[in-house]
Amino acid sequence: MTTTRRTVFGLMAAALLGTSAAAQEVTLRLHQFLPAQANVPAHILDVWADKVEADSDGRIKIDRFPAMQLGGTPPQLIDQAIDGVADIIWTVAGYTPGRFPQLEVFELPFISSSAEATSRAYWELAEERMMDTDFAAFKPLGLWVHGPGLIHSSRPITDVADLNGLKLRAPTRTTTTLFTALGATSVGMPVPAVPEALSKGVIDGAVIPWEVVPALKVQELVTNHTEFGGETLYTTAFIFAMNSNAYNGLPDDLKAVIDANSGIEFSAFAGRTMEEYDAPGRKLAEDAGNNIIMLTPEQVQGWKDAAQPTIDAWIAEADAAGIDGAGLYEAATALIAKHSAGN
Repeated sequence: MTTTRRTVFGLMAAALLGTSAAAQEVTLRLHQFLPAQANVPAHILDVWADKVEADSDGRIKIDRFPAMQLGGTPPQLIDQAIDGVADIIWTVAGYTPGRFPQLEVFELPFISSSAEATSRAYWELAEERMMDTDFAAFKPLGLWVHGPGLIHSSRPITDVADLNGLKLRAPTRTTTTLFTALGATSVGMPVPAVPEALSKGVIDGAVIPWEVVPALKVQELVTNHTEFGGETLYTTAFIFAMNSNAYNGLPDDLKAVIDANSGIEFSAFAGRTMEEYDAPGRKLAEDAGNNIIMLTPEQVQGWKDAAQPTIDAWIAEADAAGIDGAGLYEAATALIAKHSAGN
């Protein structure tokens, strides 16, 4: 091969390499705590990541790390986003109790209607009150809640009194406070720890939505499931967040891709999708022949009455911390009502 031909081929190779490098300008690491096949990673996070990659014409690549593959524990995820251990994370806000006090309003008992409406309210209220306070250390991409939370237990739970002495897994500070007040022995733990805790008798039950039952095989570990007649006993607030430096370091057109795929509509999609996947989880329990208890409106009212002191205590605690708990509660319920009417 002549020197001229070598030069030409070398320039062609360099051009091809340059094109490849230009086509993929940034790689972002997405870290979260569930297995890749679970509903949220498969039907929400991957949908978001695939869309971002497509909309950026391949200039953004998102590497996905499920089940804490980058190390650490679920409660450390939010700090991983802040510190840059991961570029993007998805986590339960309540895994770091008390850190995000304002969003706890959406986790109060019986406040939520549909997951989609409540997720829209969550994002909207965050834009009004939380972006420069609770969320100032990172860039929120999505904020949402799951569908109706319910009780999965080794023994039937119908009345509040049935909780007495029950060792019950609770996901957040708000739910831990609620179930302790109702007579259970509340045990806080991230959701991946639930199967082992149930199988070893560390807990007698767990409060989770139907959506996560398949990933945890809860229908094989308990035989009783208490539903609240279409009401939402509780829900959990999630945070999908990006490291601020990773976002700020993007060129403007790639920031626009991230922004276009984030925010209130994505939050609504995420909440709606989680609730849609409640049905397959419920069917697993039905197919297993488990005891699904549907409380009557009168029975649910008894739970609401018993839960009211928890709401009152949260408002008083927030007021004492200078947050205006009553105003926050009123704003949250008004936004939920507004978005529920729009559905």
